[in-house]
Amino acid sequence: MTTTIQFAQSAFWPVAVGFFGLGTGYFIWGGQALFGFPRSSDEVNKTMGMWGFWMPGFMQFITGVYLMVGLTWFGVYQKSAPLYMAALAFTSYGIHWFAMAHRRYIGSSEKPDAWMAIPFFLISLLGMLVFFSAGDHPVGILFLGLVLIYLSEIPARFSGSAGLGRLVGFWQFITGIWLMYLTYGVTFNTALGQHWWV
Repeated sequence: MTTTIQFAQSAFWPVAVGFFGLGTGYFIWGGQALFGFPRSSDEVNKTMGMWGFWMPGFMQFITGVYLMVGLTWFGVYQKSAPLYMAALAFTSYGIHWFAMAHRRYIGSSEKPDAWMAIPFFLISLLGMLVFFSAGDHPVGILFLGLVLIYLSEIPARFSGSAGLGRLVGFWQFITGIWLMYLTYGVTFNTALGQHWWV
């Protein structure tokens, strides 16, 4: 005789955690690349690496794992293509930030990031297609921002151009602002039953 345990459906998706973590990372890394402050040094790069590891790295990774486990093992979330895409993206981007943060912390070369940016452009494009197709335009806009970041990062890393590096920082900073809007919207909608466009 098999015992089946069924968990109640949950409306409390942890996506605001991932949005806030990535948004913070984009303010820190994008802000430095765009505005040139603080200037790079060994000490600054170590601090940037630590922030990159914990905020966009860990907060996205834990969000992605939480969503994937909730969808696949416990069935506490309504199965949907967009939520599955969110789980895939948060997990992938979290691990990506672990690698970038560690690279920056130890001062190794960023040139191989040119190759990394190609598959991350492709997963960003996939996310944009999934969310716009599902009618979730606010998150589709987020993935559009990610597409622009990685489209800029490919030539920036291959060429080593400081100007293109600033363009990457610009898209990161703008996307960071949008991520803060999504964090507020999801939190107000979930916690207070409001109706922000998210």
